[in-house]
Amino acid sequence: MTVLNTTSLSIDRLRRDGDAFMQDISREYYLAHSGQKPTAELQPVYEKHAAILGPDALAMVLEQFRAAPPASEEHRGLRLLTDWLAEAQSSRVLAPLDEREITWEGNAVVRLADGREMEYQRVAIELANTTDARERHAIEKARAGVVERELAPLRRERFQRERHITEDLGLADGYNASFELLSGIDLNALRAECDAFLRDTQSMWDDVLPDFLRTRLGMTAEEATRADALALFRAKEFDRYFPPASMESSIRKQVREMGIDPVAGGRIVFDTGDREGKRSRAFCAPVRVPNEVYLVMRPHGGQTDWNTFLHELGHALHFAYMQPDLPYEYRWLGDNSITEGYAMLFDHLMQDDAWLKRYTELGAANLQPFRRAAGFEELHFLRRYAAKLGYEISLYGGEVAWDALPDLYTARLTGATSFRYSPADAFVDVDPRFYAARYLRAWQLQALIAETLVDRFDADWWRNPRAGPWICSALLGQGQRELADEQAQRVAGKSLSFAPLVRAVTRMLE
Repeated sequence: MTVLNTTSLSIDRLRRDGDAFMQDISREYYLAHSGQKPTAELQPVYEKHAAILGPDALAMVLEQFRAAPPASEEHRGLRLLTDWLAEAQSSRVLAPLDEREITWEGNAVVRLADGREMEYQRVAIELANTTDARERHAIEKARAGVVERELAPLRRERFQRERHITEDLGLADGYNASFELLSGIDLNALRAECDAFLRDTQSMWDDVLPDFLRTRLGMTAEEATRADALALFRAKEFDRYFPPASMESSIRKQVREMGIDPVAGGRIVFDTGDREGKRSRAFCAPVRVPNEVYLVMRPHGGQTDWNTFLHELGHALHFAYMQPDLPYEYRWLGDNSITEGYAMLFDHLMQDDAWLKRYTELGAANLQPFRRAAGFEELHFLRRYAAKLGYEISLYGGEVAWDALPDLYTARLTGATSFRYSPADAFVDVDPRFYAARYLRAWQLQALIAETLVDRFDADWWRNPRAGPWICSALLGQGQRELADEQAQRVAGKSLSFAPLVRAVTRMLE
């Protein structure tokens, strides 16, 4: 019988030292992904906090979790702590691999057939802004080649080792069942919803895709790749209505009008300029919750940047307006469908005619074509993530051989979106630990929150000074104590579903 060394461990210590660990690890990721460090020094952080991240800590928390009364507040908090420490068993072992990946992404160069070189982190930006299809395909071919040779093997190894380590913990029957136990998310039920959504919206997608491809890119669906999708959704024809110089000031004005300080008294810092080594994919970095939060984005141009800024601002406001006395697990852990829901609540303001007329230069004459383009993009991303979830269930589930996953990935994603996907991305186009499920539930949640805000504060809730304080108190301030479906019931009295999203997309495409 193994004797566990838990004499110095307690829930209070895990909360106190866990907060310090999250601050240290979050700062490393922020500095590396924002291009201020060549890599993230993760291993020293894990070594510094080893006492609270090891198997003894997990065993102690797991024992208490299993003994806690179901549906109690104790059970809720212990589930989150168990989830965190179960993930830590793989993340601390895989830290060297994560460091290698971050270093690679920050330094990798894509070499085109004609000898030109391009910073890897700029490839997505170049693809989105290149109008010549042959040029896009040349860049994409070079990108896919270097990813397949250098990045994909790192990512595949990480997923393989993470699955093996997690399954060896013996929490449940396999990786997927372990995730369901600790996340509170029923993966198979959500996949069934996604499969139904894909079937129900197939004819709608088939109707709108050819027209957008023809008018924007002069292409057919048979010719289009994922690289072309980036250019398609860049929607450069609307650039002049979304000037970069007024983006931050206009959005800050709107947030102030609804009764919220957009920088939360200085707790939020905007890092929105270009910088070599900065990730092309924007992110929010909560380094000390709620006192130090960074919004980080690298400009792509036009309405894309406005949408991205709004999305990351929703995250930043969430972290900066959390109640500071919430326990560690409700500030740092929990169902990320909640914070993604708030991010989408803000980015979906770009689908509101009155908001667009008030804060952008779009003008009444351009509202209908822009709204239709937004509906088209929304439908695409919903279908993409619905397909991603099914693929990721197979990736983590183990019923498909690792060598067969690239073919499954391309079949699923190409089938759902009609854009040809590259097998090189089968392990790269995956956010770990079923984050696709968080995004899908966030889409559903934001639709219900928006309906509630309209009911409480009218259609222009986004400029109602009474709305902001309620949002901060009833939503942002609560951290991530609740699951997304629990919050939906508390705030809207309804269950999560795709129905309001389908209705919204249908209206926008009219």
